Amino acid sequence: MAVRTFIEAIREGMADEMRRDPSVVVLGEDVGRKGGVFLATDGLWAEFGDERVIDTPLTESQIIGTSVGAALNGLRPIAEIQFADFIFPAFNQIVSEAARMRYRTAGGAAVPMVIRAPYGGGVHGALYHSQSVEAFFTHVPGIKTVIPATPYDAKGLLRSAIRDDDPVLFLEHKKLYRSVRGEVPDGEYTVPLGQAVVRRPGRRLTVVAYGLMVHYALEAAERVAAEGIDCEVVDLRTLRPLDRATLLASVRKTGKCLVAYEDNKFGGYGAEIAAIVAEEAFDYLDGPVSRIAGPDTPAMPYNLALEEWFMLSPGKIADAIRKLAAY
Repeated sequence: MAVRTFIEAIREGMADEMRRDPSVVVLGEDVGRKGGVFLATDGLWAEFGDERVIDTPLTESQIIGTSVGAALNGLRPIAEIQFADFIFPAFNQIVSEAARMRYRTAGGAAVPMVIRAPYGGGVHGALYHSQSVEAFFTHVPGIKTVIPATPYDAKGLLRSAIRDDDPVLFLEHKKLYRSVRGEVPDGEYTVPLGQAVVRRPGRRLTVVAYGLMVHYALEAAERVAAEGIDCEVVDLRTLRPLDRATLLASVRKTGKCLVAYEDNKFGGYGAEIAAIVAEEAFDYLDGPVSRIAGPDTPAMPYNLALEEWFMLSPGKIADAIRKLAAY
């Protein structure tokens, strides 16, 4: 075991898979000599060279289009979108090509590729460097969506994503990159896609979260525990395919469910969780399925006070827990 930051675990995951499988390549803006804007690919070019660590033009549609073609021809590309906010020029390639390829060919062709993208706010990124984009893509069958919360999961889930024979959108909350550290095994391991985990057991109320919000939910749960409110925290890890069994088992045990997510509340991923719980665990509920999320404003402000107003926090989640617990 070694203690790693979140970004170090991601870098190690890519390097290990590139050593294991020569068909794995990395491409994106400044991923080569520069090592990426967050240094996620730092050192990969020096080890693997120009043919496997490829700097691309500043054209997201080309990055994804090239990756789809490479995946159809025997490679396993890891495409980096520098910020999730910039993924939309490639939306057609992801949704209409990568996600639908297996279906349109009746299983005759697969697109084994990973799209890595830093997402989320709280880092003074303002309008174009703070967005949460998961809801756009979890709506689309054919592409998996993964959001890890710990270094251990970041490396293990990334390795599973690279080995998967279908496209995977791998979203990394940029605020976690260097703020979270954790133990990561030295040897080979993977974390299966599609399996949630209970981070904190409890009996009074379930908090469902992913990414950075897992850490905020855990801190909030500790705060309200002193008040006698025993919360269970479920880390989804994979948003699609969703681990319904773990989610529903938790809610059926506690009888109450709060979903915490950073994206705009209306139409966000938390709405799907709320619908599933309402449809499949209604008889177990002792209160309304609740959501706490970002406000419905077009984008996150740069101003610190307004950014904090937009962002969730452990304090805001704790208040939402108290309100639901008192219902």
